[in-house]
Amino acid sequence: QVQLVESGGGLVQAGASLRLSCAASGRTFTSSVMGWFRQAPGKEREFVAATRWSSDTTYYADSVKGRFIISRDNAKNTVYLQMNSLKPEDTAVYYCAANQGYLGPIRAAYDYWGQGTQVTVSS
Repeated sequence: QVQLVESGGGLVQAGASLRLSCAASGRTFTSSVMGWFRQAPGKEREFVAATRWSSDTTYYADSVKGRFIISRDNAKNTVYLQMNSLKPEDTAVYYCAANQGYLGPIRAAYDYWGQGTQVTVSS
């Protein structure tokens, strides 16, 4: 099992930045890909970004490309999501997720999930 704990959410104004963290523990060797998803009220959970623990390969949703950056600290087993130029439409609960090798946007491919952290962007 892999445990994922997100932190760093909050309330910010449009145009601001925020950094989310996801700390992984447990059998982390089984989670070679880490991703971020988000779910706004009344909407489906959608893919945001993903990266591999073992390389700099990343994958972003078009809606956040150029504004969000996913990164990792292997020594700390932590993945980050740096969110810049935030917009009200970025308001959502952000979830960290992990899987054993798939780098992409398909939600069903991710085996492990955190509890989520709320991000609210006011206009």
